[in-house]
Amino acid sequence: METLTLVAVLAGSLGLTAIARRFALSAPLLIVVVSLAVALIPGLPRIELEPELILTVVLPPLLYSTSLESSVSHFRAKLQPIVALGVLLVVVTAFVIAFVVHLLLPDLPWASALILGAVVSPPDAVTAVAIGRKLGLPRGTMTVLTGESLVNDAAALTLFKVALAAVVGTASSLGHGFAVFAVASVVGILVGLLAGAIVELIRTKLDDPLLESAFGIVVPFAAYVTAEHLHPFGAEFSGSGVLAVVTAGLFLGHRSLRASPATRVQDRSVWASIDVLLEGFVFALMALQLPFVLDGAQHAARDNWTLAWSAIIVLFATMLIRIPFVFLSSYLPRSLQLLRRASHDPPALRSLAVISWTGMRGVVTIAAATGVPADTPGRAEIQLFAFTVAVGTVLIQGLTLPPLIRLLKVQDPDEDARDQAEELAAREVAKKAAHERLRELARTQLSTLDIEPEKLKRLEERLQRVVDTRFRFAQAAITLSGEERRASPQAQFAKARRELLITQRAAMIEENRAGRLDDEVLRKVLRELDLEEMSVSTTLRNRMS
Repeated sequence: METLTLVAVLAGSLGLTAIARRFALSAPLLIVVVSLAVALIPGLPRIELEPELILTVVLPPLLYSTSLESSVSHFRAKLQPIVALGVLLVVVTAFVIAFVVHLLLPDLPWASALILGAVVSPPDAVTAVAIGRKLGLPRGTMTVLTGESLVNDAAALTLFKVALAAVVGTASSLGHGFAVFAVASVVGILVGLLAGAIVELIRTKLDDPLLESAFGIVVPFAAYVTAEHLHPFGAEFSGSGVLAVVTAGLFLGHRSLRASPATRVQDRSVWASIDVLLEGFVFALMALQLPFVLDGAQHAARDNWTLAWSAIIVLFATMLIRIPFVFLSSYLPRSLQLLRRASHDPPALRSLAVISWTGMRGVVTIAAATGVPADTPGRAEIQLFAFTVAVGTVLIQGLTLPPLIRLLKVQDPDEDARDQAEELAAREVAKKAAHERLRELARTQLSTLDIEPEKLKRLEERLQRVVDTRFRFAQAAITLSGEERRASPQAQFAKARRELLITQRAAMIEENRAGRLDDEVLRKVLRELDLEEMSVSTTLRNRMS
């Protein structure tokens, strides 16, 4: 892929993402639709997807970023449904689709049909999670969707390797396939834990937010490549790079509570920017493969109608497999239940309905299909069907998922109340701890200052008021409704404070333009004002949302 073309795709996807955010649209859907139209314009250079680029450069940071923001406790609590969807459903989907394809195209070898099944089996939850977060899906549902997206790629890619081995005749039995999967899982998890532990150790010695974030950027690539290149029992066995990345991300995300505030803030900004850049890029790149898919279909040894109908059947079969699996597994023995509550009640049918319709496929499906060796029987059919499933699910399920969520009103009415109660209790504990620490400081440090007792007492009272004022502000922001928050004295005070910071910044810039303030001095002052305004704006925005 030429550098100029790559830059054009990146810039175009970012521009479409900006438009989508401006008008409250789904960025992946808009990017896919526009990219499909662009791909059909005659004379434009074709952009062929390189599987190695996606699997080694694009996929690891996306998985790592999601893992960093995932809660280990939530992940552990929903481990059973996550494994059921991320592993068991992937295997079921692969074999069902292989059976369907074998019925549609009897002359296609079973191993080739299984390759297609493995290719289309892993959903990409980027669109579903973005829509669900925007429309307020319950936290448990979001945890299941996010967790599924973190593990299903590993299961699908491992199954893909097994199917490829069957095509070339190196896979001997079903037991061999299980062995490959077991080794990939164990080695991948161990590599991820080791990578996370090493990076955490390095970070504790640095005390430098910039370098700490730089080491964090290296983690997903190092973990992925290391796991994929470890072959403990021969060339056929290797670690899962996906599981290594996910494990490292979960480990370091959990340990980030020990990092400095500057490191956490910087990491959040860095990975948010990387996500925006890569998510738009992968959807654009996926849709731009249309000309290559059509060319391959023209050279297939089948008529166009057979290919078209077969592709449509595979598309709908892929979407429909998920629906009964989600509902049936939720009412099987508790070891397989989805979204099981603490009371062991059956999960809400509305939540299951939403989960069953979040099976959009993504760029991993296209990348795996593109990576099928040229001499594989039915390669053109595999790529056509994979493209149809990926684009079709994004357009059909992506467009219908928001209305479905609104229609079913899938929200947890008690979740906000629980969150408010927990936050109030935690802030009360923090306030008491601050007062206790202030009394200790008054005895040990403030009392040693060479100031009068009355001034010392006023200083202590002032610090107490700071703690109490912050608590009252948070308490009011938590308990008030949205309209009340916007009209509250605390919100008006925050807005006024922001206006004053803006005025100060404008005055400083004017002094610099007049030649009375050096550029370096200006940058130093602006950094202080910017950080203070970011604090005010972020707090206000979080409370108003």
